[in-house]
Amino acid sequence: MYCAFYGFKEKPFNVTSDPSFFFSSKKHREAIACLSYGIKERKGIMTVTGEIGTGKTTLCRSLLRQLDKSVKTAVILNPYFSDVQLLELIVQDFGIKITKRSRLHIVNELNAFLIRESAQNNNAVIIIDEAQNLTVRQLEQIRLLSNLETDKEKLLQIILIGQPELREKLNLHQLRQIKQRVMVDYHIEPLDQDELTQYIRHRLSIATQSHSVKKLSFNDTAVASIFAFSQGVPRLINLICERALLLSFVQEKNTITETIIANCINDIKL
Repeated sequence: MYCAFYGFKEKPFNVTSDPSFFFSSKKHREAIACLSYGIKERKGIMTVTGEIGTGKTTLCRSLLRQLDKSVKTAVILNPYFSDVQLLELIVQDFGIKITKRSRLHIVNELNAFLIRESAQNNNAVIIIDEAQNLTVRQLEQIRLLSNLETDKEKLLQIILIGQPELREKLNLHQLRQIKQRVMVDYHIEPLDQDELTQYIRHRLSIATQSHSVKKLSFNDTAVASIFAFSQGVPRLINLICERALLLSFVQEKNTITETIIANCINDIKL
């Protein structure tokens, strides 16, 4: 509806984790740099945490786009499975065919795959999103997978991405062994107000068609109101900006003001 009016080729503030809209804030750049280092240096287990809506899944997909073809990946977006099912999903994503559903057989096939890949100077990475939902037993199983190694290097790198509850879980006494093996650990903070302004401009720029003649903008007071509402959390920024675009379209305005944002915030609260 408003896309044609403002000359957008797509909606700029969708809440889906689209890596083409990834905004490289200071914290997100640091997180990707840490993970890239951990993968390259074969550090084993890595963790990235952040509050809901801070862009962890988008960061994960952006990281995948940047990895070299020599890095084989298995991505688990939701770990709500039994221990054996989780192993099955991992090996299936690596393209490994299994003939038995036993834990021993699956781990042996995975180990054989990793040895073959290592012999070709390839690396292997498991990325588990929503990792705060992993059970103690699943986390212990992940620790055992991290034992797959040669005399000189880890055969498998494991990235756990989750909400702050993941940190709390790893502090449990029964999980102290896996916590000691976390070699890279990063926590993503929300955007500050300057970054929020850049974030909005970034997404508008990507969504705008090159031949568009209309110019949409958010004035400074509107941005301040968005920051006060969202506290710099990208998902909440997208939520309020999407509503603001719709309301400004209805009012046929090219500048989004504090009044428009205030009306949108009231609608959300209602």
